[in-house]
Amino acid sequence: MRIFKNKDVNKWANDIGLNDESLLIAAHEIVTGNYEASLGKKVFKKRVAIGNKGKSGSGRTIVAFRQGSNVFFMYGFAKGKKSNISPKETKAFQLLAKLYLAYSDSQLNTAVKEKKLFEVKEEVKGNG
Repeated sequence: MRIFKNKDVNKWANDIGLNDESLLIAAHEIVTGNYEASLGKKVFKKRVAIGNKGKSGSGRTIVAFRQGSNVFFMYGFAKGKKSNISPKETKAFQLLAKLYLAYSDSQLNTAVKEKKLFEVKEEVKGNG
């Protein structure tokens, strides 16, 4: 399984100080069925912790995921800035999820190289 964020989520995360570790935790929780809502067609709403705030007062993400596949963070927003996703937005995210989940490894590598997607990787801790 590989984990990605698109350009919008990457910018949002950088702007609010959301680190990749929080996204990794959220991605692993989604894989185990721990998410706030299923929006249908492999699209999920997931809370993420930002800094010391904890999840309840932090960010919300819209994520594409299919069991046995990759995880894609497609959209992020602060809880206080937006209450929910509209039906029109949900349909758009479902279409985007279908596109992302169909990408081959080669297409994913190209998207990362072209900075259309950013891969979220686990940090490797050194022994010294």
